[in-house]
Formats: sequence, C-alpha cells, structure tokens
Amino acid sequence: MFDKLVVAQDRYDELNRRVCDPEVISDPTVYRDLMRELKQLTPLVDTFKAYTKAKTDEAEAHEMLTAGGLDADFKEMVEAELADARARIASLSEELKVLLLPRDPNDDKNVIIEIRGGAGGDEAALFSASLMRMYTMYADTRGWKSEILSINETELGGCKEVSFMINGEGAYSRLKFESGVHRVQRVPETESQGRIHTSTVTVAVLPEAEEVDIEINPTDLKFDTYRSSGAGGQHVNTTDSAVRITHIPTGIVVECQDERSQYKNKDKAMKLLRSRLLDAKRQEQTDRIAADRKAQVGTGDRSERIRTYNFPQGRMTDHRIGLTLYRLESILSGDIDEVIDALITAERAALLEQSMEQQGN
Repeated sequence: MFDKLVVAQDRYDELNRRVCDPEVISDPTVYRDLMRELKQLTPLVDTFKAYTKAKTDEAEAHEMLTAGGLDADFKEMVEAELADARARIASLSEELKVLLLPRDPNDDKNVIIEIRGGAGGDEAALFSASLMRMYTMYADTRGWKSEILSINETELGGCKEVSFMINGEGAYSRLKFESGVHRVQRVPETESQGRIHTSTVTVAVLPEAEEVDIEINPTDLKFDTYRSSGAGGQHVNTTDSAVRITHIPTGIVVECQDERSQYKNKDKAMKLLRSRLLDAKRQEQTDRIAADRKAQVGTGDRSERIRTYNFPQGRMTDHRIGLTLYRLESILSGDIDEVIDALITAERAALLEQSMEQQGN
C-alpha cells in the first residue's frame, strides 16, 4: 500500500507543476483533463499526509516514553497523545484502503437515464413518469441540470419510454446503481375492486460518451426525419424536426423529437447513440470478466429486479442490500441519498473483500 501512496504523491506533485505551465494552460482540453485528475488525487494525498503526520506523532510520543525521566503529569499527557496518534493511524489506514480501490473511470461523467414501462401497461407507464420525476428532483437537490432527450407519453400522463440527460459532476458515480428492474405494488386509480397490482419498469443508466470514447463511422448511420408527435398522436409541429438514427452494424436505433430544431434533435440523438454504443462495449467487457461481477452490487443486469416500491405499506426495499425504508413519499420526491450511500458502502465493502482475497492468494 505504501508504494502506491508514494506513486500517487509523486503524480500529484507532477500535476501541480504541469497545471502551472503556460503551454498547458493555453490548451483547454489538456488543462481540463489534468485538473480533473488532480481533483481525483487530492483526497488520497490529503489523507496520506494526515496518515504520515499521525505516524510521526506516534514515533515521537513513543520515543519520549521510552527515554523515561518524565514526571507523572507529563507522562500521562504523552501517553494520551500516543493513544490518539494510534487511533488516527487505524482510522486513516482504513480510509486509505478505500481511496486506493480501483475507481470507475466514468464516475465523474454526466449520465443518460432511459426508463421503459415493462409489465403492467398504463400503470407501468405512469410509474415510469414517477421515476423520471424522482431522478430529476434528486438532480435538482444536488444542483445538477436535467434535459429530456426523447419521450413517448401516454394519454393518462405516463411515459411508455423516456430518455433524459443529467448534467452534473459525479452524476454517474451516484446514479449508476439504478440500472435494473424497478417493481411497483399499488392499487391503480382505474381499479374498482381495490386490488393491488404489480407492475415493472426498466431503468438503464449510461455514462455520457464523449467523441473520444467511441468512434462512429458516418457511413454506418442511417438518418430519418419525421414530424414530432405527442400523446394521442397529435402533431407538436408541422415540420420534420424529429430525428431517428439507426446504427447499421449493431441495429441500435435512437430517436429525439423534444426540440423544434432538427439540428438540436440530431445532436441529442447522437449523444444518446454514443452512450448506448459505449454501454454495449462496456457490457461486453463485463461479461468477459466474471471476477468483476463479484465486486458489484448486483450484476448490473437490467433484467435483474433491484427494488420494490410498495404503496399500501409506504415501503421501499432494495433487494441487493436488503435495505427497507418506510418513507416512500419522500423517496419518490427525490430524497434518495440514504439509498445511494448504502449502495456505495456495500460496493466498497465488496471491493475491499475482493482486494484482500487477491492479496492473500
């Protein structure tokens, strides 16, 4: 561990020098990337400095006690300092282990969330709209911005499917655990007998792909334009502003009709296509590395039921970590930090366990 920390400290010092270089400052892309890396390393280096200080304090206190010749009061004070230093060392050592865990390179990226109604028809579509509201309200609480890329609404106010982007630092690191099947249990408004219905909604969370992340050959794309339409099929406008892009090699199709400008819809559709292609590429890599799956909270498979929202009991249960909370209304209003923090803690614990197993082999 110490060798990794020294390497991190050296890299941190090098980055501090480079971001002051006029040539680097004059190149916005290079400067941005270096500042991003510097920011990522800062918590690790700061913790390492605190750990080194605690080790120094421990050594000095131990040396004073070993030398002897201290009066009773002073000896008691030095013993307290020694105990405090050792407590800090133990705590900071655990923090460093967590900070040294492999970091998801996509954690700082914006995300594209795709929600699709599954089993349950109109009820599933209504809950899709509820989940979209939950995520956009959560984004608001963190100062992130959200924008709809594509939406297929129903006459009852639900969404058969919706794609939207959330722009904000660390958005993917917080929302990546939401991928999977979300199950809702409640009595629909149209149910005269008061029976509880179970519906499902599928959520996919994709890191926004930049052009450097994935190369797309223009000849592999088929573009179609059509008139935007809303719920019930009425025309939103009278021009062919909606855009459909088909990626011929994979068969992936994306659509965007949210903007009145065809150019803006095409730009949004390309963002969505890049992210879907990157997600497919990452999924292939994950499938090939079975060991990685052991270190995840669940498998990340979108066919896996991850959560149940039970309205009669006001209960939300995350099945991956066995977390149950009885405050469904506040959760659906975007208060989901407690759930996300628990999932992050569980993932870190799994990664630490895997790291210790690898060191033991």
